[in-house]
Amino acid sequence: MCGIAGHVGPTARELLPAMLGLLKHRGPDDSGIHVSADVGLGMTRLAIIDLVTGQQPMSDPTGRYWIVFNGEIYNFRQLRAALEADGRRFRTRSDTEVILHAYAAYGEACVERLSGMFAFAIWDGAERRLFLARDRLGKKPLYYWHRGHLFLFASEPKALLCHPAVSRALDWPAFHHYLAFGYTPAERSIFDAIHKLPPAHTGTLVDGRLTLSPYWRLPLGVSSPRTGLAESAAAVRDGLREAVRLRLESDVPLGVFLSGGIDSSAVVASMRAVTSGRIATFSVSFGGAAPSYDERPYARLVAKRFETDHHEEILEPDVQTVLPAIVRAFDEPFADSSAIPTYIVAQATARHVKVALSGIGGDETFGGYPRHLGLRVSQLHERLPRWLRHASRALARRLPDSASSRNWSDWARRFTDHPDATLCDRYIGWTRFFGDAELARLAGPALSAHLEPGVDESRQAAFATAGHGDPLDGAFRLDLTTYLPDDLLAMADRMSMSHSLEVRAPFCDHRLVEASLRLAPQIKIPGARLKGLLKTAFAGILPREVLAHRKQGFMIPLGHWLRRDLRAMLEDFLGPHQVRARGLFDVAAVERLKREHLSGAQTHADRLWTLMMAELWMREYLDQHGVWTLR
Repeated sequence: MCGIAGHVGPTARELLPAMLGLLKHRGPDDSGIHVSADVGLGMTRLAIIDLVTGQQPMSDPTGRYWIVFNGEIYNFRQLRAALEADGRRFRTRSDTEVILHAYAAYGEACVERLSGMFAFAIWDGAERRLFLARDRLGKKPLYYWHRGHLFLFASEPKALLCHPAVSRALDWPAFHHYLAFGYTPAERSIFDAIHKLPPAHTGTLVDGRLTLSPYWRLPLGVSSPRTGLAESAAAVRDGLREAVRLRLESDVPLGVFLSGGIDSSAVVASMRAVTSGRIATFSVSFGGAAPSYDERPYARLVAKRFETDHHEEILEPDVQTVLPAIVRAFDEPFADSSAIPTYIVAQATARHVKVALSGIGGDETFGGYPRHLGLRVSQLHERLPRWLRHASRALARRLPDSASSRNWSDWARRFTDHPDATLCDRYIGWTRFFGDAELARLAGPALSAHLEPGVDESRQAAFATAGHGDPLDGAFRLDLTTYLPDDLLAMADRMSMSHSLEVRAPFCDHRLVEASLRLAPQIKIPGARLKGLLKTAFAGILPREVLAHRKQGFMIPLGHWLRRDLRAMLEDFLGPHQVRARGLFDVAAVERLKREHLSGAQTHADRLWTLMMAELWMREYLDQHGVWTLR
């Protein structure tokens, strides 16, 4: 695991060391630089595999190819054996060298043989060609900036911002996407000139021209002979165990993030099935929070069942001290408040181990979100007479809000909104923080000029690929291609690497994802039982209480905190004077959101948090550098 950076084209000699200095948190164990003429590659290393001889940048024996690599290749031993059978000789035990030899042997098609999480760059000195690649689901990040014959790349935007030509001007479509969904989209960043290599893509730079190419897509969901529940459950259990087994490859100790939910608990159970060694588990809970936010009892049951070395961290509401660090870890505005407990549990875990397994991806792969059931109900709801659909919306708007982690009245309002919308648009609407109409009311005149149609297009396209004759399959594909890589995996990478911790996600094994999409949605969610197939797979293995308790999610009591402990911060970031001075949002619209939330009339925690994190990001990345927001 590393931070990587590099350039093709002339730059100042001190640029690459400065870039690496800003990526030191991603790899504090070692660093290295290779420079040849106007090309430079650099890395900061978190040593996980081959601690002695795995230094980077690394070259092949001829010196023609040089690589910098961030990630882990889980099938590197099998690939190495195949390459050795073809006569290739290795000097290290690292997976980095396997990628290098695979590229020399198979060219750009080498990525199709790699199983793991990765972002890497290979320089071919003979052809003067730079090859970039990113893993299928987007676990590892790769940003780039390109102008003429100068090309820069890095694991995080902060390294690219070292170059004086890299502007901090806002990318307005990315900012629009952030306001809608809480994060920037796959191919863009919040900075106008900085882009992301999308997941499952390669990039080739020759003579100053960059060409991007996809090398993997989610498989089509075609109807096939239906297997029995028991057979499907056994296949899921075996598939997850194999994914976990592959992710135990390490020369340093490993642990597991254990929330107490089904996903992380299944990872622990699978880990115990393939190893008899010590397992360290780590949980976080919230001091003074409502019981509905505390999953410690379930995590303890799992820890006891599988005899783990269990650790708990208590998060108090005073989170102001960690927020600036979280914003600086992302470099972009990020509104998923789960970043706070993720940051805390990563910090606690990093005190004990350098690698942690996580249950990320289980909801997207096996159907774990309440909105998945909402889509099923919507298929019935759209058959109701139009007058009855509209009447249900009026009734839902009168329901009082709840302070519980499950705010049923808010869910009812969101479900009944837009009663005439298509299933696709309804589902997308449930994933948005601000809908189009809400943004139109929120935006001031200057921001309104930058809000253009099309923010939902990539989601609509993903939903349209639904297979099995079932729109729920489209919902799974939407989640797997947008929310999972751009929110959850980005959050896992930044929050863990800010503490020099590597996170591995067995549920994101691309073969497990492919296998899940070959199953019809009604197999994964039988009846109204979220993740019913996964629960059946681990029935009799996990404690009954864990299997039976409702999904909770890695949530914080944000609505409660904004009304109490974080209220002063809310007023600081979104007070009328500050909103008016920033010039982005309508003061009256922001005041209405605050008033309704603080009075308890309606929950706007996620919406307010989206605006607050945008303000904090602008203070850190624009104001401190003399950049005016509305340029």
